Amino acid sequence: EKLHISEPSNAYDFGQIINAVNTNKDKAACADLLTIIDPKKLPVLLSNKLEGEIFSIFIQSLEYYLVGKDPGLVYQHLFYLSKAERFKVVLALLSKNEKELVQQLFNSLSESQNHQYTLENLESLKKVYEL
Repeated sequence: EKLHISEPSNAYDFGQIINAVNTNKDKAACADLLTIIDPKKLPVLLSNKLEGEIFSIFIQSLEYYLVGKDPGLVYQHLFYLSKAERFKVVLALLSKNEKELVQQLFNSLSESQNHQYTLENLESLKKVYEL
């Protein structure tokens, strides 16, 4: 059954949607969610709930569904994700495979040049992700 995704109005709603997405490992639904929320709201919506599994499904959704369509949006999400509480903790606990996926996403972004970010922006964001 396909998850119905609507824009979350607060961190609680967002948490409920993320839990459903994560339980079903539904990357397409996660991509839908990331398409309808303003990247600037991500740190507030995530609150202190960022975890490895959530980080991982975000990265996979961005890579598999969104980077080809809207690299600017992907860049914005990566930028604001790095401002979320617990980002450094989650980053420190990533597996080798998860790190490679993040690297792959950055590679995809550098191949898809976009007016919303420069290669310099991308390079400095890569440092934030410790790549």
